[in-house]
Amino acid sequence: QVQLVESGGDLVQPGGSLRLSCAASGSIFSINAMGWYRQAPGKQRELVAAFTSGGNTNYADSVKGRFTISRDNAKNTLYLQMNSLKPEDTAVYYCNADVTYHRGTFNVMRNDFWGQGTQVTVSS
Repeated sequence: QVQLVESGGDLVQPGGSLRLSCAASGSIFSINAMGWYRQAPGKQRELVAAFTSGGNTNYADSVKGRFTISRDNAKNTLYLQMNSLKPEDTAVYYCNADVTYHRGTFNVMRNDFWGQGTQVTVSS
């Protein structure tokens, strides 16, 4: 199986910065796509930024120019650099990955995985 563990969430003042990390571990054969989502209280989970299976990046309009997604393929780790944070960025941030992984000696499977989430609070 595959595990995603996020870290880096914190309380920060408006205008501040945070860097989130998501480390993927397990019997990984390949990570096909990977991204960040967030869910604020009373709202649906929404895409923040992601790498597509083709290697392109997608950003929500609300974070363009402020957030940057990056990854370290050797470490199977995804990052989200968040600058100029606003109160409306307050949410639980989740890592998501489309992963092909080994199951047993001869089987390879593909599935979608989520991390447990990390809280980002932007408040003065």
